[in-house]
Amino acid sequence: MNDAHRKSRIIIHAGRIFCAASGVDGPGSVIISGEQIESVHVGTGHTTQSPSPGISDDRILQFPDGILLPGLVDLHAHPANSNSVFGVRPDELMLTRGVTTVMSQGDAGAANMDLYVEQTIHESKVRVLLAINLSRIGESTSRGCFENIDDANVNECVAAVTKHREHVRAIAVNTSHHACGTTDPREILRRGILTANETALPILYGMRRPEDWPLDEQLALLRPGDIVTYCFRREPHSIVADGRVLACVKEARQRGILFDVGHGMGSFSFDVAVSAIADGFAPNTISTDLQKGHQGVNPQHDLPLVMSKLRAAGMSSSDIFAAATTTPARILKLDEAFGIDGKFGDLSRGSLANLVVLDSLPNQTLYDVTGQSRPGTLWTPRMVIVAGQTVSM
Repeated sequence: MNDAHRKSRIIIHAGRIFCAASGVDGPGSVIISGEQIESVHVGTGHTTQSPSPGISDDRILQFPDGILLPGLVDLHAHPANSNSVFGVRPDELMLTRGVTTVMSQGDAGAANMDLYVEQTIHESKVRVLLAINLSRIGESTSRGCFENIDDANVNECVAAVTKHREHVRAIAVNTSHHACGTTDPREILRRGILTANETALPILYGMRRPEDWPLDEQLALLRPGDIVTYCFRREPHSIVADGRVLACVKEARQRGILFDVGHGMGSFSFDVAVSAIADGFAPNTISTDLQKGHQGVNPQHDLPLVMSKLRAAGMSSSDIFAAATTTPARILKLDEAFGIDGKFGDLSRGSLANLVVLDSLPNQTLYDVTGQSRPGTLWTPRMVIVAGQTVSM
C-alpha cells in the first residue's frame, strides 16, 4: 500500500501480552490499523515495526509494566440506561473500566425489550447483549420479577427472542426467594427450560437456597451449556461443604454445566472461592453483577477488581484472563452475535481491535462481600480501545 494512503496505526508496547485464544503470552507489541489488529509481536526476536520514513501519524504507546489483554467480557452485569431497578450506565461504569462487551442479566423481558434495545443497546458504545428475563417485566420494579406467575410467559419470551435474536444470548432464570416470592421455583425453571429449548439458547441460572429445593435436584434439570451464576456465594447456598466442592456440582460440570462468579452485592466469599479453587474447581467465567448498589464504592467495583480477588483466592493469572476474555466470548458466540469480519475476543491478525491495558498495584487489601480480607495485587484499567478507538478514561 502506498504510504500516502496507509491508515494511521496505533503501536502498543506492553510488558505482558496475553491471549488464551491465540496462545500469546509474553512481552511484545500489538499494531492496530483501523478497527482491526494488523499484527502481534511477542518474545525474543520480535520487535515492533517502526513508522515508515516520512510517516509521522503512527501513535506509539509504551506500557512496560502493563498487561495487554483482549477487551474484557462481563458475562453477568446490569447495563441499563433506563427502566431497570439495578441498571447502571454501561459506558460510564463498564467501558471505562476495561469492559468492551457485557451481557445483562435479565434487566429486560418481553414487555420492555423494545425499549431496552432502543435506549441501552443502540445508545451504548460498549457492546451490550441480553440474557432476556423469563419474566415479561424484567427487573423494572422493586418486587420480585416472578412474584406474579403469569409474568413468566413462555410464548411472549420466545416471541421477543425471535424479534431481537441478534441481541439475545441467553434466558435469565433466577429462582431465588427474592425473585420468586411465593411462586414455586420449580415451575419457574420448568418454564425457563421450555423457553430455552424453543429458542436454542442457554439458561443463565440463579440458584434457590437448598432448604427450599435441594441443589442436586436443581442442577440435574440443567442442560449442557447452561450457566450457573453466583457460584462462590456463601449463603444461603454454597457449592462447598467441609472445604470440598459438592459432588453434585462436580457432576454438573462433567455434564457440561458452566459456572460463573457473579460477584454482586452478596455473592462472593473468599472462603468458598479459596476452597473451590484448591479443590480444582475454578470458575468458567468471571463477572461482576455490577449494579446500582456498587456506585460510589471504593475501590470501584469493576471486572479488574473481581479478577484481582480471584487471583488472591489462588486462581492463576492465565486462567483469570481467559475467564474474563476468550471464554465468555466463546460462550456468548460473539463473532456470530456481532457479525464481524474477523475474530472476537482474540489478539491475532484480523481480530477486532478491542483491547485493555491493566496496571498492577501490589500490596493491596481485597475484601469479599462479608468483609473478609486477603492480601493481593489490584489490577486497574490504564487504557481501553474499542474497534481501534481509544476510550476516554
